[in-house]
Amino acid sequence: MAGGRPRAFDVDEALDRALEVFWRHGYEGAGISQLTSAMGINPPSLYNAFGNKQELFRRVLDRYADGPAGYMREAFDEPTARRVVERLLHSAADATTRPDHPRGCLTLQGGLAASPGAEKAVDELAGRRAAGEVALRMRMERARDEGELPAGTDPADLARYFATVLQGLAIQAVGGASADELHRVVDLAMRAWPAGG
Repeated sequence: MAGGRPRAFDVDEALDRALEVFWRHGYEGAGISQLTSAMGINPPSLYNAFGNKQELFRRVLDRYADGPAGYMREAFDEPTARRVVERLLHSAADATTRPDHPRGCLTLQGGLAASPGAEKAVDELAGRRAAGEVALRMRMERARDEGELPAGTDPADLARYFATVLQGLAIQAVGGASADELHRVVDLAMRAWPAGG
């Protein structure tokens, strides 16, 4: 190969393996030796390719958002706010219970409990969850402005409610709830959709 040495490992494959370690063990529970072992690289290669554990985690979160959690972005393509929320929640019921991935949601499990040294990772996760809720609130504001929701609807409250349901689905999945059980929860939650829009 002209132009230099080929990379010693496949970055995408290494990120997928790191994703699984972080998903199963959280940010703090995932040690460098565990990560490098799963990724098939040595610590210097990790630092050369990704900078540090925090940067690796950020790259893994981006990969997660584009892969296992890609349904979240896709749900916003639905034509109505109600269909956005239905697709988001039903997709979460499926995604958080898939047998080929750890149960639950990386953005929740990655850093719910962490020592002071892991604050940046916890803040990163909280920021990503908050951004999702903001996107949902903005979609609810649009729905209210377009008459899909009644004029008196509080978009922030509605977005927070459905974000809470979404996060609850992931926690229930970790606890062993089946996809069918979670779909029934989604059906119940959708009864809270404001009537009269």
